[in-house]
Amino acid sequence: MLSILQSSAQAAGVMDTDIQAALDTAAGGGISPVLALIESGAVDERLFSRHLADSLGWPWVETPRPEADDAAELKRLIPARFAVRHQVFPVGFGHGRVSTTSHQPVVDPSSPQKRTLKLACHDPCDLLARQAVARQSELPVEWCLTPRTELLSAVQQLYGVGAETFDALIAAGGGSTDDQHLRDEANVIDDEDEDASVVKFVNQIIREALAQKATDIHVEPQPDSLRIRYRIDGFLHEIPVPENIKSLQASVIARIKVMSKLDIAEKRLPQDGRINLKADGHSIDVRVACIPSVEGESISLRLLGQERFTLDRLGLSTEHREKIELLLAKPNGIVLVTGPTGSGKSTTLYTFLSQLNSVHRRIVTIEDPVENKLPGIVQIPVKNEIGLTFASGLRSILRGDPNVVMVGEIRDLETAEIAVRASLTGHLVFSTLHTNDAVAGITRLIEMGVKPFLVGTAVRAFIAQRLVRCLCSSCKEPANYKRDELTKLGFPEVKKSNQLYRAAKGGCQQCRGTGYSGRVALYEIALMTPAMQALVAQRASEADLQTQARKDGFVPMRDYGLQKALDGITTLEEVARVTSEELE
Repeated sequence: MLSILQSSAQAAGVMDTDIQAALDTAAGGGISPVLALIESGAVDERLFSRHLADSLGWPWVETPRPEADDAAELKRLIPARFAVRHQVFPVGFGHGRVSTTSHQPVVDPSSPQKRTLKLACHDPCDLLARQAVARQSELPVEWCLTPRTELLSAVQQLYGVGAETFDALIAAGGGSTDDQHLRDEANVIDDEDEDASVVKFVNQIIREALAQKATDIHVEPQPDSLRIRYRIDGFLHEIPVPENIKSLQASVIARIKVMSKLDIAEKRLPQDGRINLKADGHSIDVRVACIPSVEGESISLRLLGQERFTLDRLGLSTEHREKIELLLAKPNGIVLVTGPTGSGKSTTLYTFLSQLNSVHRRIVTIEDPVENKLPGIVQIPVKNEIGLTFASGLRSILRGDPNVVMVGEIRDLETAEIAVRASLTGHLVFSTLHTNDAVAGITRLIEMGVKPFLVGTAVRAFIAQRLVRCLCSSCKEPANYKRDELTKLGFPEVKKSNQLYRAAKGGCQQCRGTGYSGRVALYEIALMTPAMQALVAQRASEADLQTQARKDGFVPMRDYGLQKALDGITTLEEVARVTSEELE
């Protein structure tokens, strides 16, 4: 077997020294040589797996997926706990006679055909797993080889997230909603509890969401199931869950409520809470919203604290970055970030504050709610029920000697007027507005009742933004758009010499089959130049303000997005999706 491994690794382009080092590691650590080779990082797992399958005479399966009609019986023959523990996956059924003396399955044409179980593994050297399969399976086994990453993904798709824990819970008689059993000690979700419990099951759901870089988890009771969805790159994805998860609905919801310190006895009213998690040594803040519904309580978890707030992370163009740095260097004035909910305004503001954060500046914020905790910055949560509103909080902040102030949102005239006065008395103020574009922020403030000359004097810039998905760098494909396609998307003047890209149909493993991975912001920045100030004071129309802004170097968000598409970062479809209102 070692000679087969060595020849397969050599065929995959691995150096002899790396092969020997992996084999030494396997011998010294008591682990499989296949696993040692893969974890050494010296081998391309997919290529090595294919060569190893050829050398053994085993079938090689790139993406193991069973037939839908066979799924129920396959899960009965190979339960979730067994598949996860021994890292095997039931691919389907076959017919033949399997040799028990060879390393490879052999079909004997002279013998009567028997139904066989096709089982995929990633490590043919794991003899303990093969012995366990021999005891577990009711049918003879035909083995095939698949990459480990594909095998683990297939197990999750067939059985569902946390299925092995769920199976153990069902076998033990179900979960308990007793407060002591659901104690709050398990908020460190790195620790693997050997005993099956609702705590472990919920931790697995959260841990998988973090692994997939989800921003939200939605736990939604349905008539016959408990649906769990992750929001990834702005889009919701339903994740596979164990078939009988409905039987643990009450326990799962109760566990989340205990973690977020909510009243588990109150099921009629909405509740809000927070969870402080530890994962891989990092603190993650989770905002929890519990809403009663006809099928039970629906819970949404917003996962925060996973990002670092740096200007590099915003992906700004050189021109836009220079404008932002000039704005951050101003000693006073208001900078307003505009856009709809979920467009990344808070991330942009936190980035600005992080850039300004130093021992020489006092920075105070008032937010509803505080989404991310920034060290060295005083952050105040709005509490309307006791009279702590944006306006009253901002008024108090200004008596506390701040240099920089951030107001979560300007919602009314009182807050707007206090922010204007703060900027005119030497403070740098950041806030947000809900408008479709940057120039519309000017008319929005005037409609609120702020005097036009104060808008022109106090505001330094309006920044509008949207989020688009980034193309997966592993599978993006060149795109050759036809003239009518470009016209339909609103980009009729793209030169044919420019190379554009599309998301690959079906994607790849790195992007979870979507063709996209991560998001980037599209910006437009309207600076309050002297010419703009004059027009604002004259109550000029929005069209006139747009014209003047362009003369002053304003780059519309659609043009900014087009450049991102030309740079191969995103697609024209994504840019059109978030800027379509400009065509109306």
